[in-house]
Amino acid sequence: MAQHHDHSQPATQETSKQDDHAHHDHGAMSQAAPATTSAAPREPIPAITADDVAAAFPAIDHHAMQHAPAFNHKVTFNRLEAWDADEGIGQAWEGSAWFGTDTDRLWLRSEGERMGGHTDSADLEVLYGRSVSPWWDVVAGVRHDFKPGDARSWAAFGLQGMAPYRFEVSATAYVGEGGQVAANVEAEYTLRITNRLILQPLVEVDIAAKDDPDDGVGRGISGIEAGLRLRYEVTRRFAPYIGVVHERAVGDTADLRRAEGEATRDTRVVAGVRVWF
Repeated sequence: MAQHHDHSQPATQETSKQDDHAHHDHGAMSQAAPATTSAAPREPIPAITADDVAAAFPAIDHHAMQHAPAFNHKVTFNRLEAWDADEGIGQAWEGSAWFGTDTDRLWLRSEGERMGGHTDSADLEVLYGRSVSPWWDVVAGVRHDFKPGDARSWAAFGLQGMAPYRFEVSATAYVGEGGQVAANVEAEYTLRITNRLILQPLVEVDIAAKDDPDDGVGRGISGIEAGLRLRYEVTRRFAPYIGVVHERAVGDTADLRRAEGEATRDTRVVAGVRVWF
């Protein structure tokens, strides 16, 4: 009898589950379920009219559209700086300006130095520039030296632009009165430390094809200038800076300066501002 009782126990449990399921109130469950459809009628989408199409696609007068002007300009003073020296307060400037289109421009370039209230060097270049690639311009024109010595003029032609790895390069050759030939090569790099703090190294080399004792210039590489300036851009158009500059006369030019009792090298700490508009 005990063995028969063990086999009947599962059947009793299954019967109990069926009885419980039979006593569920299915009507109540149906009434408790939320309604899945709304009884409120939906407003149909109105048909598209001619006025709707005209408002979505108005007639455009292409001749009245605003375009960027073809003629633009920019004036930049890369260096407006001063320093304290034994001879007095020194100042220097270097700037450029261009006027024209993306492919044809008139360039103005100028640089110079003053020491103790006297101008030691100053020049102005007027050049026509033609774009030959997205990164390079060829330039040709004239340069006029106001100082040092007597004023003189040069024919100028060269190349300027952005070299690989974002080096800004300018190389210009000059042919002067009496057959004098000279060249200047300048390269600078912009290292952005932060969005506003920028370190800018610069190297400039002057070359002469023959001796010019009147101006204290010898044949070959006559001078090298290296600078390192750290600027802070208060705005993109205005950035004060501090830096260090080293100048050195080399070769025959250094010999000519020694013969005149002049120094052949100079290192100075400068402070200035870079602006453009």
